[in-house]
Parts: sequence; structure tokens; C-alpha cells
Amino acid sequence: MPIYYIDGQFVPAEQAVIPVDDLAILRGIGVFDLLRTYDGRPYFLDAHIDRLETSALKIGLSLPWSHGDIAKVVEQTLAKNDIPEANIRIVVTGGSSKDFMNPSGRPRLLVLVSPVPKLPESWYTQGVKIISWEVERPIPGAKSIDYISASLALKKASAEGAIEALYIDRNGLALECTTSNIFAFIQDKLVTPGRGILSGVTRKVVLELAQGIFPIDIRDISRSELLSADEVFITGTSKGLVPVIQVDDGVIADGRPGRRTRQLMAEMKRHTEKR
Repeated sequence: MPIYYIDGQFVPAEQAVIPVDDLAILRGIGVFDLLRTYDGRPYFLDAHIDRLETSALKIGLSLPWSHGDIAKVVEQTLAKNDIPEANIRIVVTGGSSKDFMNPSGRPRLLVLVSPVPKLPESWYTQGVKIISWEVERPIPGAKSIDYISASLALKKASAEGAIEALYIDRNGLALECTTSNIFAFIQDKLVTPGRGILSGVTRKVVLELAQGIFPIDIRDISRSELLSADEVFITGTSKGLVPVIQVDDGVIADGRPGRRTRQLMAEMKRHTEKR
């Protein structure tokens, strides 16, 4: 059974609880970040903690822990678990509230670990389908615990044989997926949105790896432009880089993972092995 860090204590998962007056429960106030290990070591831990701190700032949560404090708790939690490769979820809650509205205590820090799930090999060899979903994040750039829209979108995606849902804004622009960033090869350029999104750590890695290999264009992408792209793929911490061969009912190009997407997948594999 996994051992979690819950507000200052390490406890077995089945004993992990927080008070019912926490604003995370009452009002959905809180932020989190998710990372994973490779060869047992956290992958870009500092970058994920940076993003957690940014998310907290954006929703007005003042963190009483330093960057180093959080990193130490993550390392200690990993050490208390015998999990070869783990997903690590760092959560900061809004803390307890006497009036069920305003915080009356400090936030709570939680670190939860679980085995990295085995994803279907076909995602990477044959590509996947995603659907579009017209919604916008209330606070772009903040990874908050409010995932109602994402949950509804993923339920719809699953019903349609898709693995992800792509957020489309009121102007018909593709933003990002529920837990992934979106990329497309349009003509000779690698294109990805840069506004109104939560910039993923894996997205940043891909952009760094693509430098010097492909021209990069960070700009808006319309849904219609995405459907006519030469290649499309998504990126995320838990899934890596996944080719997309279908968006809604539209097939991307010839319906197979593209050459340049496969090239970036190989670069990502070398990068993670090297680190």
C-alpha cells in the first residue's frame, strides 16, 4: 500500500484524510501538479514545483513552504514507497475555513504517489483520436483542482472512442486538451498555441528538442486549421508524446503517425534515457 504525505505526516493511503472544513472540499480551492519518475528519479521536479507555485499565486494561495521544502517532502515520500516508476501528485489545498468561505488556517500540502500506468502501445504506433470541446479555463496558467469541465469532456471523449478532449474557445481556436498540450505540423513548421493555456513541462521539453530541427511557430491555431494539418500530436507528463490521427470525425492527413512526429518521439526517448 502506498505511503502518502498528508499535512506534515506520512500515512498509509487508506488512512489519508483531511478535515471536511478544508476549502478544497467546500469550494474546490486548491492547486496541484503532476510529475513522474524515470529510473526512480523525479523528472523535472524543480520545473513542476515552479509551476505549482505559479498556480498558487494565480489563485491567491500563499504557500508557507519554500521550493526546497516541497522538493524535500517529495523525495522523502518517494523514499518511503517501493514503486519502481511512480506518478507524483503534489496538492496544495485552501486550508480549513470556519465560515466555509474564507481560509482560517494555513494551506495543506499533500504528496500522493502511485505506480505509472501502462499505456497501450497502439497509442504510439498507430495514433489516437481526440474530440473537441467548447470550453475555456477560468484562470489560464493555473493548474487548479477544479476539474469538472475536464471530467465531463473526458467522459464524452471515452463515449466516442477518443482518449482526450481538446478545448476550443469562443473564437474557434484550439487551446489545449484536458491534461495535454497540442502541437501540429502545418506545412514546414511545428505550431503550438501560446495564449490561454497551461504550459506543460513536457511541452517545454518538446520545444527545446525541436529547436534546430524544425521551424517553430507559437501562435493561435483554429480548429479548422488543425483538421487540415499535416501531422498532429499531444504531449503530457503521464503520456509523453502521442500522435493524433483523428479529431472528431476528421482524419489527419493519411491517418497514420507522421514522419516528423515519430522523429520527435525518438528524440524524447533519447532525452529521457539520458536524464
